[in-house]
Amino acid sequence: MNNHKPLEGKQLVDIITENLQERLAEKITIINLQSVPGTSSDWFIVCQADNTSHTKAIAESVLKELKAKHTYPWHQEGVQDGRWVLIDYTDVVVHIMLPEIREYYDLENLWKEVEKTTIS
Repeated sequence: MNNHKPLEGKQLVDIITENLQERLAEKITIINLQSVPGTSSDWFIVCQADNTSHTKAIAESVLKELKAKHTYPWHQEGVQDGRWVLIDYTDVVVHIMLPEIREYYDLENLWKEVEKTTIS
């Protein structure tokens, strides 16, 4: 019998955020979507990296750490390209972007009324 329960919710947000900081991700923003009706996720975490090698390294670190904690993404994309990596843990979605991609899509301003926390 498997007794390993996957991480979820705020605990998952905290572990991912800590991992992003350790990997020197920049301008980490946590967007709390719990009060928004109809959203499929409770949290978005958005951060940026200097180049595609850095985005890939950050993504691989998050995936590796959470795999060790028996938590697997429902979906992931962009790891090979490295310009915008999306890792979807269903209730928490991580966006690791190059600065110009982040500025263009401006995810933080899609939900102007919700709680946001900027880490760095």
